[in-house]
Amino acid sequence: MNQGTDLITAPGTFLAWPSTEEEGDEAWTPPEADPTPRLGVVLVNYKGSSDTLECLESLLRSDIPLRVAVVDNASGDNSEQVIREWADGKTLYATPEGPLAALTTPPLDKPVQIEVIDGDEALAHAPGDRTLTLIRSTSNLGFAGGNNLGIRYLLKDPNIEAVWLLNNDTVVEPAAARALLSTIRSDPSHGMIGTVIRYYHAPEKLQALGGMTFNALTGANAGIHGNKPFKSPWDPRAAARQAACVLGASLTVTRRFVETVGLMSEAYFLYFEEMDWARRNADRFSIGFARGSVIYHKHGGSIGSSAKKGGRSAQSEYWLLRARLLFYRKYHPVLLPVIWLQGAAQTARRVLRRQPESVKAMTKALLFRPL
Repeated sequence: MNQGTDLITAPGTFLAWPSTEEEGDEAWTPPEADPTPRLGVVLVNYKGSSDTLECLESLLRSDIPLRVAVVDNASGDNSEQVIREWADGKTLYATPEGPLAALTTPPLDKPVQIEVIDGDEALAHAPGDRTLTLIRSTSNLGFAGGNNLGIRYLLKDPNIEAVWLLNNDTVVEPAAARALLSTIRSDPSHGMIGTVIRYYHAPEKLQALGGMTFNALTGANAGIHGNKPFKSPWDPRAAARQAACVLGASLTVTRRFVETVGLMSEAYFLYFEEMDWARRNADRFSIGFARGSVIYHKHGGSIGSSAKKGGRSAQSEYWLLRARLLFYRKYHPVLLPVIWLQGAAQTARRVLRRQPESVKAMTKALLFRPL
């Protein structure tokens, strides 16, 4: 059992994790220094360049070398220009105020070497020696498609052992990547690995310890230890055992997992992709939990998937309901009528709340029609 520790001890000072053994739990030890990137990272950007820059400012301070691919999912705005100008040092990065400012202060030295390529080039050529690559997708591939493009590109580098799929609306502790790599190497059976996820706007509170639980009878899922104080006691081994899947905001997959199970399903576009991946795994690989890897998540900013009651956008409502129905049609067809009726009841509640756009979107999802 571990007592959560406030990792931000002072501005610019961080602790990866207590180094003592507690109740038989082995102390975390970092891997030896290695100048070659062994961990790849994918960020999918869709009209969220300010979030992406903040994530990069924290990620590129990691204490091990990384190979990072930012996939711009046909944003159609000035995302590419903003990211290029930030990397070139033409635009001064302004650190957001708040308790997490130390993760991105001071701004990184510029220029940051960046390679900009199209999606076709990413599939045809292996990464060079640059840390950061911006991949321009010609269409919005969704969460799964954008991540798959980045995975396929990064795994062309034979040195990459695993790929970390990280939401662009996150920031990370400097030791997060090192702790991930250490966990991956500690157990070859691990295929999917999660991290500690704390809320960006309420960092004292947990969103999840690695993954989610899932109740097939009701369709309900919940972050493990979610919404509890970070400092409350928790058991990292129990967190790994309880996980039905790893939360997609911070999900690492090993090369062997991808080569065996395959890429993420692109049938969902948004939501339930990580649950589908875990089901397809069929227990061939175990779920790991990197207790020393800590990220902070803004939670749903890019598509309006707020956790607050009535806070979801109509677009988010559509994709979530559609994904749940697709998942049940594939894995629990006997329960599909129950889940469909639940969706219909949720749609009726949106009528009572006078949310006509959500009603229209959810009705389309119930009928399996495009948005």
